[in-house]
Amino acid sequence: MVSENKRLVEKSIEAFILGLEIYNKPTIKYRVEGFSFFIVNAWELMLKAEMLNRGLSIYYEDNNDRTVSVENAIRKIYSDKNTMVRINLERIIELRNISTHYVTEDYEQKYAPLFQACVLNYVNELRKFHKVDVSNYIAQNFLTITANYEPLDNEQIRLKYSPEVAEKLIQQANTIDVLNETYSSDKFAINIRQNLYITKKKDEADFCVSIEKESDNKVEIVKELKDPSNTHKYSYQSVITVVSARMHKENLRIDYDKGFNSYVLNLFMDFYCIKNEPKYAYKHTIGNQEQYTYSQQLVDFLISEIRKNPTGFVESLKKRKKITPGT
Repeated sequence: MVSENKRLVEKSIEAFILGLEIYNKPTIKYRVEGFSFFIVNAWELMLKAEMLNRGLSIYYEDNNDRTVSVENAIRKIYSDKNTMVRINLERIIELRNISTHYVTEDYEQKYAPLFQACVLNYVNELRKFHKVDVSNYIAQNFLTITANYEPLDNEQIRLKYSPEVAEKLIQQANTIDVLNETYSSDKFAINIRQNLYITKKKDEADFCVSIEKESDNKVEIVKELKDPSNTHKYSYQSVITVVSARMHKENLRIDYDKGFNSYVLNLFMDFYCIKNEPKYAYKHTIGNQEQYTYSQQLVDFLISEIRKNPTGFVESLKKRKKITPGT
């Protein structure tokens, strides 16, 4: 008789392969959404099988007819919230959760590096937890996803989509950029890029270019307006995530048992009137909705203030009066 965890592993592998087949099939336009659904399902089944291996129940205590959510399974297996495998998977789950209304084909150029990392993470974790080699089910070369890299800039996105969808897309893309730069780990994202170098050795070149000294087309550097979607890339939650990650790297511990969370961030923002400071915060107004995004300067400012007095940081925010930065 086949054990329950073995059945879960077999179903997990099927979901994994389905996700790859959908993503790598060029005629399917629904591939970003389809892949996110199936890869998350593959992880859920695989992690629940590992819970059984560890003697943990996969059912809710008050309802034996329902298994726990994928989020619960992730927390059980990867208890450290800073684990790169967990962070990568949580971003893809977030994509799956918004797929019904917001996902477009233009998400692909940002999420493809996360997808590739997620695929390889699954292969490695399946082998580690269940001693199963995916190459027994699918050829190794099919583990490389084929991505369409034709990104639109923010202005093109705004022209192509409604304001609500455009801003959602831009903010999601910015969040991934921020986290990718912060973590810099191939377990979070595997980036695909091309670098061009100019060489005078023609036999080493892939293609040739020329410089025309007599050209009438003169160029010069011009000052341009800054897009707040580029200068203020951090969502509220991204600020918390990145500050927490940097504190973890620097071994900074503040005087609050729960660490740097929304409560501490709100104290800090109220204390320094952050939302009134354009260099730190930008208010986006779409119809009747208002939403703030934040800059790298705010993150750096936060870290610098924590470094000064980590063990008295929160208490000082509670006691002192609100001031404006620089006063």
